[in-house]
Amino acid sequence: MSGARISGTGVWMMIGAMFVFALQDGISRHLAGEYNVFMVIMVRYWFFAVFVIALASRSAGGIARAAKSRIPFIQGFRSVLISLEILVMVAAFTVLGLVESHAVFAVYPLLVAALSGPVLGETVGWRRWLAIGVGFIGVLVILQPGFGVFQIEALIPLLAATMFALYSLLTRYVSRSDSSAVSFFWMGVVGALVTTAIGFSFWENMTPVDWAWMAALCVTSAGSHFLLIRAYALTEASAIQPLAYLQLVFASALGIAVFGETLRTNVAIGVGIVIAAGLFTLWRARVAAKR
Repeated sequence: MSGARISGTGVWMMIGAMFVFALQDGISRHLAGEYNVFMVIMVRYWFFAVFVIALASRSAGGIARAAKSRIPFIQGFRSVLISLEILVMVAAFTVLGLVESHAVFAVYPLLVAALSGPVLGETVGWRRWLAIGVGFIGVLVILQPGFGVFQIEALIPLLAATMFALYSLLTRYVSRSDSSAVSFFWMGVVGALVTTAIGFSFWENMTPVDWAWMAALCVTSAGSHFLLIRAYALTEASAIQPLAYLQLVFASALGIAVFGETLRTNVAIGVGIVIAAGLFTLWRARVAAKR
């Protein structure tokens, strides 16, 4: 097996993606607290679709080239998956807040490692499987099942984490056949169709101030996903996966500073276990790559 392909540009794009993701999560939390989550995500995807279509029309080959995928069924499934994941995760923000939603969502890099075998054909040894198991113990510490305070709502961000892990691996997979421009185009257009079908009947009138927030959400949405796509296209998934934990740091800081949320002791301990397990899986992936 060859060594992991690492690009400095890819690393910075991943860091930038995590920061912008955290910003859009904060804006989404505000808007979804005031309006129906289905409408918020639908409008966000309308802008996203217009943006990717305009971008494609100005590029070489135009829309026809951007829409031409060598693996259309996988591109379509990947695009539907991320649009539904966004709906699920924003719903979690309104129920649990940014800190606790992201505390559970932090397990997704471990899910990436667990699913990298069946999806990407990568080898996952027993040590990494052990780390994945330890990581899920950390999730249990966060959720506190059996102590009378477990919230069934905490399963919402866990579902979102599973969906996002699969999306991340599929993004890496499709980058082998399609350019980032094709992946970006499909995600925007298919996502707009899916969210419109779900959210059109939930339309609500918005205030001018919240339309400004919606505009900011649309811009950060397009930017974050483009950065993520480019990061995975430039650098091996296993090499930059730990940087995904920065979204937890950025989003938690935002939740505490702006929304007055708190960080419970069990959540902090559980997150520490999850992150340690995730970093161990990265180290084992690099050892395996050197061999």
